Amino acid sequence: MARAGLTADRLVAAAAELADEAGYENVTLSALARHFGVKDASLYSHVRNLRDLRTRLALLAGGEMIDAIATAVAGRSGKEALAAFAGAYRAYALAHPGRYAATQIPLDQALVTDSPAMRRTAEITYGMLRAYGLDEPDLTDAVRLLRSTFHGYCALEAGGGFGAPRDVQRSWERAIDALHVALENWPREESTDD
Repeated sequence: MARAGLTADRLVAAAAELADEAGYENVTLSALARHFGVKDASLYSHVRNLRDLRTRLALLAGGEMIDAIATAVAGRSGKEALAAFAGAYRAYALAHPGRYAATQIPLDQALVTDSPAMRRTAEITYGMLRAYGLDEPDLTDAVRLLRSTFHGYCALEAGGGFGAPRDVQRSWERAIDALHVALENWPREESTDD
């Protein structure tokens, strides 16, 4: 394999490019083997199987995405941070559709716990939401609201699902305004932990 210069990192980088060009569902070991001009079996010394490759791709993409979000929210709080967070999320999802799709796969909780990028994602997201005065269990509920809103909007936009003549960017801005109001007026749930 030395002649091909393959490493796990090169395979994952190629998988990320393939995901964006051909779609996440087309990231296969056979496609990567063809890309590198090697037999499928040659890849197994670098990744265990397709699931391992896709997990590594998800972690790479998650790290890239949170880096973009962290840069966008740095020094901001409240609505300004929310808009920056949302904008960076949307920009990544639209610019890297295959990588973004990889971030949506379920991951083993141990991997999430051990991943610096996933820990950073939680820190930045929860940090932004704490500026709204939220604590658990409201923090988790708010994270789920934001993720489902951002993901749904991006999926619809990428798929051409917004057919009305209203400007999609303006609708996005109004959605962020509405989320800000919702977060400022969050109906607090008392923790039942004793």
